[in-house]
Formats: sequence, structure tokens, C-alpha cells
Amino acid sequence: MSVLVPPAAMALSQSYPNIELHLTDAHPTVALRRLRDGSADLAIVHRYDDAVPQDGVRYSYLLDDPMYLLSRHPDQTLADHRDSMWIAGCENCRGELLQFCEAAGFRPRMTYSSDDIVVEQAFVAAGLGVTTMPGLALRSHHADGVVASELTDFRRRIYLATFGEPPDPPATTAFITALRTAIDALG
Repeated sequence: MSVLVPPAAMALSQSYPNIELHLTDAHPTVALRRLRDGSADLAIVHRYDDAVPQDGVRYSYLLDDPMYLLSRHPDQTLADHRDSMWIAGCENCRGELLQFCEAAGFRPRMTYSSDDIVVEQAFVAAGLGVTTMPGLALRSHHADGVVASELTDFRRRIYLATFGEPPDPPATTAFITALRTAIDALG
């Protein structure tokens, strides 16, 4: 939300000043529910695998978002922190972390929980544990003292989700175009 949406929203407001944009930051499950019930026109969601549900929602791949291990030391792996304290997101957000740690041979010891990337990084910088974070989140905030080591086999795939048969309403199409332009500008 903090990296892709602001430039798209700004471009939309400059090109189409009569379109009134309403944005809500929501967990992907909530965003998809709002999409299906008609209270949202589109959602930007992530998945940690390549399979998209066959649930009547139209998914359009946008980009891969690499995941990083955040610690106070360079070139770290998940297995390097089998005995470390871990900072994790809410119960709804930590499933993939648990899965990837278990694949690395351990179950992480969750000692702190927060969905706030600033808080999570502050805990890492203070030496209170390690965490994982998507690359897009690191583009919006990267705390001093936090070292990010890319986890090459752990990534998020970002999708645009719409519901119903095409074509999308003109305002939705305009925002999608602005969003794709913002993604292209990431480089």
C-alpha cells in the first residue's frame, strides 16, 4: 500500500480529478470479501505461492516481492536463527513464516507480535529478535541498525484482484493503468 498505491493515486487524481478514490488498507482475506460483496472495486493482494484460488475473482499478476530476513548481521538465513527470538505479524499473517521456518528445520520461538513494520524493525534494531519482511515494505521504511538478507526461495506474488465479468468500470480501469505505471517506475 505505501509504495505502489500513493503514486498511482496521485497520477489518477491529476489525470481524472473528478474520480473520487477511497482507499482502505485491509488483510487480503478482508479485501477479497469486500471485493465480492461490492464494497470495493479492486484489491491488491499477495500470495506466497503461485496458485490463485478459483473463486470467481479475476487475478492479474503484478510483480514478485522478495522476502528478507531482518537481523543485526549480514548474510543470514532462516536456519541461522533457529534459536533466536522472533517477531511476527498477527495470527493471520504468520502462517507463511511458520511454513518456511519449518521447511528450514525448526519452529520459530515467537516472542513479539506486531503488524507495524516500524515496530518490528525497532525490535530488531534493539536486539530483541529477528523477523521477515517483504521488499516493498523495506522500500517504505528501513531502520538504522537493521540488516536485510534476501531469502531467495521465499517471496510474495502481488496480484490485482477484480470481481465480475469484464470490462471493468472506466474509473477502475483508469486506476489499474495508473497502478501499472507506478509498478513500471519501480525499476
